[in-house]
Amino acid sequence: MSCGDPHETDCREVLDRVYEYLDSEVTADDIAKIRHHLEECSPCLKEYDIEDHLKALVRRCCQEAAPADLRVRIMSQITHIRLQMDG
Repeated sequence: MSCGDPHETDCREVLDRVYEYLDSEVTADDIAKIRHHLEECSPCLKEYDIEDHLKALVRRCCQEAAPADLRVRIMSQITHIRLQMDG
């Protein structure tokens, strides 16, 4: 997705990292870049808001924590997929 306007940080990069941003799993530099992008790009801000609300809803409805081995397997799969996409 792209709004069509030029930005310092590409819309696709911001939206690909929105969950990492929501979970505070990005560097301080990345936080600043993403925050700046969201301030100037309303389509990405809307998408961010949707993801933020969805995450809050899931957190509210799912009180049980996933088993540690399941979390490790999921994160491993996410990493594998990201490496394939970058590759």
